Amino acid sequence: MAAFVESNAASLLAPGEKVVVGKTLVDRLAGTVQATAYIDVNVFFPLFGGANKQRISATTASLYSDKRIEVAMMLDVTGSMKGQKISDLKTAAKNAVNTFLTGQDAANPRIRVAIVPYAEAVNAGNLSDAVFVEQEGKSDVPPAIDTPQAASASSGGDGCATERKDKDGAADFSDDGPYTERQNNKGKTYLARVNRDDRLETCPTAKLVALTTDAAKLTATIDGFKANGVTAGGIAAQWGYYMLSPKWRTAIKDAGLGDGPADHDPQKVAKVAILMTDGQFNTAFAGVGDKYTPQGPQGAKSSSYAESICANMKKDGIEVFAIGFDLDNKGTPKSEREAAKAVLKNCATADSGSLKRYFEAGTGAELDAAFQTIARNIERLALTK
Repeated sequence: MAAFVESNAASLLAPGEKVVVGKTLVDRLAGTVQATAYIDVNVFFPLFGGANKQRISATTASLYSDKRIEVAMMLDVTGSMKGQKISDLKTAAKNAVNTFLTGQDAANPRIRVAIVPYAEAVNAGNLSDAVFVEQEGKSDVPPAIDTPQAASASSGGDGCATERKDKDGAADFSDDGPYTERQNNKGKTYLARVNRDDRLETCPTAKLVALTTDAAKLTATIDGFKANGVTAGGIAAQWGYYMLSPKWRTAIKDAGLGDGPADHDPQKVAKVAILMTDGQFNTAFAGVGDKYTPQGPQGAKSSSYAESICANMKKDGIEVFAIGFDLDNKGTPKSEREAAKAVLKNCATADSGSLKRYFEAGTGAELDAAFQTIARNIERLALTK
């Protein structure tokens, strides 16, 4: 408490003045902290016979929270982000990481951050064993666990993942972990790994980062962003969901990516997803016929898939924030601009009072400001929910 007060008051004090923090009372039941402090200030025109200094004291109380916070940032690194926009995103995302993580007690951190860079797919990195690599003309369902190929080269690959598909090839919107056992149409048991569609053309180079307090690791990943590919928003939302789901904890631990997400407990942990894009979601694989074409008619599916996953996140108590970047670009047809705004608004948790969850940013400075506002709003949510 003393360090916080001294740090924030230093620029307001005259030479030689110092704020002294006295008694501090923490009421964990009420969630408040009360502190008494005083300062001896210089009196430039003291009354005759008076002292040259005057003591001013104050006692104040405020809400506080020791609730843990888990944040998953789903960041658009598609081809339309090339040039100044990817540079602006790097700056804003790194500043957000700094805001979230700076000043924590390293031995007992409150906030952890995950990053999911996305384009046509998500690069799962060390979680590649959770990915089932499809082969053209063969089943889209992972092999039964009692077959020799169940642990073969049908998993892993380059680590890139599209949607998870159910036994009939439709998109799966659940947050089930990749070790979840399911039954195929022949009654055989298989593990619910996430698909790498055999039609995937471009794999992002930037790999996801699971929840961590390692600011250097997060910053290095952001610095490595390269803009390429089309926009699979449903896949982005899916992997953001996984990074916050306790059902993925075992897989994340097994991959050496940290302790994984905490259990859902609104009294102890706040879970937050931030979905950012610069345009319309236009790419999906699950439920799309053989004549798949990037940015083809499957755009409606991509938006619908994202909205379905966002709805599931919100049902689980996850707060969803959304940022549209440069959505009013005049080079984009109005119908696409409005479609992009609609899906982001539908994904975001509804605004309440002065607390916003949906943002539009036209410039790099506005993008940075949006992330900073979200960081402040997350702390407000931790106090009030």
